[in-house]
Amino acid sequence: MIKLLHFADLHLGVENYGRLDPRTGLSTRVGDFLRSLDLVVDHALSQDVDLVVFCGDAYHSVHPSPTNQREFARRIRRLSEANIPVLLLIGNHDLPLAAGKAASTEIFSTLDVPNVVVASTVESHLIETKSGAVQVVTVPWPVRSHLQAKAQFRGKSTDEVNEELAEAVTGLVRREIEGLDPDLPTVLAAHVTVFGAETSYGGQASVFLGHDVVFPNSLLADRAFDYVALGHIHKHQAVRQADPPVVYSGSIERIDFGEEKEEKGFVMVELEKGHSGFRFVPLPVRDFLTIEVKADGPDPTAQVLEAIANHDLEEKVLRLIVRTSADKEPLLNEAEIFGALSSAFHVAALIKDVERPVRLRIGERNYEEMTTREILETYLKVKQVPRQRAQVLLRYAEQLSQDLD
Repeated sequence: MIKLLHFADLHLGVENYGRLDPRTGLSTRVGDFLRSLDLVVDHALSQDVDLVVFCGDAYHSVHPSPTNQREFARRIRRLSEANIPVLLLIGNHDLPLAAGKAASTEIFSTLDVPNVVVASTVESHLIETKSGAVQVVTVPWPVRSHLQAKAQFRGKSTDEVNEELAEAVTGLVRREIEGLDPDLPTVLAAHVTVFGAETSYGGQASVFLGHDVVFPNSLLADRAFDYVALGHIHKHQAVRQADPPVVYSGSIERIDFGEEKEEKGFVMVELEKGHSGFRFVPLPVRDFLTIEVKADGPDPTAQVLEAIANHDLEEKVLRLIVRTSADKEPLLNEAEIFGALSSAFHVAALIKDVERPVRLRIGERNYEEMTTREILETYLKVKQVPRQRAQVLLRYAEQLSQDLD
């Protein structure tokens, strides 16, 4: 049995909802992400795992700061020095769109860091571990722009290009399967979207508004694989439970309020030929909290303060949404409200949702009665956009609307 640790989507470099930590010189939010990464590495070392598979998006920016690169490298070095092989897959946040440019994590292969494999193409890797050899087929983030640059794909719709790209990558994976040793345990590691996966924004099938290439489950269900390790979607989930398990580890720290209610962590896998088990290991990450309050009484500030007092704000990133009326809004004492929020780690926003008695009108019509195109046409007229340019913008807007549909 091979003990494998699977994690993904570190996004080191996210600094929103943080402040400068004078002790380290880093954003406090960068500190959050490094703390989670330390816990992942600590677990790998304490459990004496055989292999660590990271499924993409080491950094939040394709051009990470030298400081963030240094801090990431320090953690990977701990695993390397413990003779634990690490596979680093290239994700969409790691990969420059321009063909030929290197991804930031490729420095590990350039320097030939021991026990570290960087996967930037669809290929098979034979990795020797202390408990035996493992085959890993890697699928980094598929770059649509490289395909669109080819003459036969120019002018095709986003859906058509996505379908062509999914078929091309599927064909490459099928060829890799043909060359595998059928007696060795095999992992498919991919930074992709698969059909039926749930996003961080409400539990719908993830089509990402036509922007992501969506891969069919038939490819992932191939019995040549004993475990499918996925990255890209930040919500931990098992798209398929067994034979083989198809699992998104999720991200290891919350990035924004879309991930407020999600557990964050990594996955421990007991990898065997023909059957593998897995379990999710949660991490103690930064809490996000949204407080919603209806403040329409004689003293709306008191209503807000009462709602705040009912919550533990300590060390949380907070968002306060106050629903009120136009006549009560001037009675809200923001100084008192922010004073009551002082124990929070960070106050991200005070949002006042004010009910207006008069509907917004555009000319002689309510905007609710107008189509999206009519609203855009009116806006362009008000801005005095030249007629020819306005027609071009309207045409692109129509195409965008069709793509979204």
